[in-house]
Amino acid sequence: MPNLSQSSDFRDIVVNRTPLIDVRAPVEFEKGAFPYAVNLPLMSNEERHLVGIKYKEKGNEAAVKLGHTLVKDAIKSSRVQAWLDFIESNPDVKLYCFRGGERSKISQEWIAEAKHDIVRLKGGYKAFRNYLMEETQKSISHFKPYIIGGRTGSGKTILLHRLNNVIDLEGLAEHRGSSFGRKIKEQPTQIAFENALAYALIQKLDEGCDTLLFEDEGEYIGRLYVPKALAEYLKPAPLIILETSTNERVEITFDEYIVKAQESYAEVYGEAALKKWSESIHAAMSRIKRRLGGERYKTVCQIFDDAVKDQKESASLESYRVWVRYLLEKYYDPMYDYQIEKNRERIVFRGTAKEIENFLASALKQK
Repeated sequence: MPNLSQSSDFRDIVVNRTPLIDVRAPVEFEKGAFPYAVNLPLMSNEERHLVGIKYKEKGNEAAVKLGHTLVKDAIKSSRVQAWLDFIESNPDVKLYCFRGGERSKISQEWIAEAKHDIVRLKGGYKAFRNYLMEETQKSISHFKPYIIGGRTGSGKTILLHRLNNVIDLEGLAEHRGSSFGRKIKEQPTQIAFENALAYALIQKLDEGCDTLLFEDEGEYIGRLYVPKALAEYLKPAPLIILETSTNERVEITFDEYIVKAQESYAEVYGEAALKKWSESIHAAMSRIKRRLGGERYKTVCQIFDDAVKDQKESASLESYRVWVRYLLEKYYDPMYDYQIEKNRERIVFRGTAKEIENFLASALKQK
């Protein structure tokens, strides 16, 4: 008899970063999936659509029959082979569909026919997703948070990447967390972001971290939002301010928003990269026009356009430093100073990156 076992040990899957085969249709996968999951569907979007219509009209038995008619012979063989190839590279892989029912069971049976065993998730995607959301909710009673704040360009992300006990919200959200923080790569869906965040929390708590560090992001990171319970828990958390000179901040911002951003655009757009990138910057400046005010908006756009012109003529990026400095001093710094004044009672430490590392080492040691 083939082994058609199921598992609901979701914690083990998260902690061990277990690879997963998602046999849902691509359209379902794109709405949100789990970390370490690959989409190797039992049915294509169109096949799933037709089976769904049949289910509504004639019921489950007729729908399953149609599914077997649509996915057979060479189509079936190619899909089974894709599963087997992935199993070969990932022997501990597990399998799921939406509710852990018909599709994952059929996939599991077909894999068994090919003399391989695979465990499927009991309750499928829905049960695993529910588990992750519950764990995110419960996690807030198991750690003390610290928030790392500081002016734009102060190197908060750089610092966090040198520390342990970190939940990198910007990394999970694929966004730099500012008006100019959009990347070429599309942000994940809200569902995928929440799933990845739950994974990160569970893994850190499993490592024994009872203090976790977050960058000062607010509730939204680009178009994504931090789950309400967690966002509310982080709001009053102790605040550590990273202090960095303006010149250093200009260099950090220049490297991130100019040099690395243009490199990313060049990889995707080739010769059209500068045009596409400058359009994205103009769109970002337009989004902050009201806060900047009319005159400063005109000035910052002119400085940027002059820098683009200079780059075209001399292949130099130097003029963008003027634009970065203006943006920091006229837009970001006043906004930051206002926000930090509102939260001054939360501040427990101010210092350089090295001083913060020493403070945290001491604070965590005393726990």
